[in-house]
Amino acid sequence: MARTSTWKAVERRTAAALGGRRLGATGAANPDVLTPGLAVECKHRAALPAWLTEPLRKIREQAGSRRLGLLVLHEKGRHDSIVVLSLADFAARYGDLGIDKQCGNSDADLP
Repeated sequence: MARTSTWKAVERRTAAALGGRRLGATGAANPDVLTPGLAVECKHRAALPAWLTEPLRKIREQAGSRRLGLLVLHEKGRHDSIVVLSLADFAARYGDLGIDKQCGNSDADLP
């Protein structure tokens, strides 16, 4: 796979995992993937920092099969935090979110 198309493949796999639709580069400000309940931005990197991947790996192991392992990132001085979880875990827990069932295929569905 060519380097320039890798991020597109990530968006396609994400859409498939969530039962959504990849919107692609439309020139408009829109999410990469859309489902009835989610607007998803995808970022592809050659490597993610170990300070991020290791705690996520650890909590996934500790959560076992009955719980969803979440990593919460908090920035000093902020009131809100960021939740990080595995796409595979999220898709397994919440399944196909059904783009064709509720969201349709038109740009009118965009927020």
